Amino acid sequence: MKLSLRKTRPSASAGVSGPARLDRRTRNITKRLRPGDVAIIDHVDIDRHAALALVESEVAAVINIAPSISGRYPNLGPELLVKAGIVLLDDVGAAVFKAVNDGDVVRIEGDTIYRDDAAIGTGVRQDAESVGLAMEQSKDGMASQLEAFSANAIEHLRRERGLLLEGEGVPALSTAIEDRQVLVVLRAFDYAEDLRALKTYIRENNPVLVGVDAGADALIEAGHRPHVVVTDAEEISETALRCGAQVVVHVGSGGRIRGADRLDRLGVQHTVFETSGTAEDAAILLAHSNRANLIVMVGSHASLVEFLDKGRSGMASSVLTRAAVGSSLVDAKAVARLYEHRVRSWLVLLVLLVGVIAVGAAIATTPVGQDWWDQIQGWYDDVSSWIQGKTS
Repeated sequence: MKLSLRKTRPSASAGVSGPARLDRRTRNITKRLRPGDVAIIDHVDIDRHAALALVESEVAAVINIAPSISGRYPNLGPELLVKAGIVLLDDVGAAVFKAVNDGDVVRIEGDTIYRDDAAIGTGVRQDAESVGLAMEQSKDGMASQLEAFSANAIEHLRRERGLLLEGEGVPALSTAIEDRQVLVVLRAFDYAEDLRALKTYIRENNPVLVGVDAGADALIEAGHRPHVVVTDAEEISETALRCGAQVVVHVGSGGRIRGADRLDRLGVQHTVFETSGTAEDAAILLAHSNRANLIVMVGSHASLVEFLDKGRSGMASSVLTRAAVGSSLVDAKAVARLYEHRVRSWLVLLVLLVGVIAVGAAIATTPVGQDWWDQIQGWYDDVSSWIQGKTS
């Protein structure tokens, strides 16, 4: 399902209702949501990845037990939700989880939640203005987050030094990557727009296509078949798992595969890659260690705020992974801009053809041009007579 921003947005006082779906973990609830549902979650600082999943589920509203923007840093999720026209009611308190059962129809009027005609909770109704103000105020918290990141980065480097510096533990792939370009796709951060902009790049360079979790589904939706899938086997469709790509299962420290039962049920053959970094980092290291000459990232993060939106541990692994890979890693938007401004070969040929026609027309108006034209007509008549003689 593709992200679509609604054309009309409810006002701060407009009511919205729908079946309630409850789960304290946003990544779990998005698997059960249907269009028109009201998602009730407990998610401090909703990140962009979680918000994108909620938008793609086409929920009518999101009720958050916790603050969607705590002020620690300017997280990107709430802005995405309100832009999509989804009602966001914040900081309603944990009592709502006890007052509502999964499937109950709930209604939001202003800042109040109702089940039937009984008010069961109140919160802060967010809109574009309130989210923008909270985002601006939360920028002051970035310094403390960066300090915490430093500690996480040192710990991650201590654990994964051999992996980052020497490629220890990176599995070899049966898919040929050496000296080829690799396109790594995540289902986040304008991924659909990036894939559309890279059509010419993909056609001309035939890169190895690597889908990270639902990024494999994004590739399939765009008309491409992934060559490699990096996943924990949870946030990915069965279609993507069984599309014929080489499946590399990313597991954290400890070696537990989250979607092990699903992989066994589907009979999916897979290779295990154990790292405390993210699945995205695992995909980058796979491409780099298997000697890709260029790694292009689709749907990845580039700005400081986007890194912070992953959380401190994820940010540490991402920054260190990028430092280890170096200049062979580029963002899809940079590649797309190069292709956007490149002069197409067919345009060059068209310009040359127009130029030849223009020169020919100019010469034809001169006496010399008239002589040439008479000669051409004579040759044409001779050839036509010869052909008619042979066929009669």
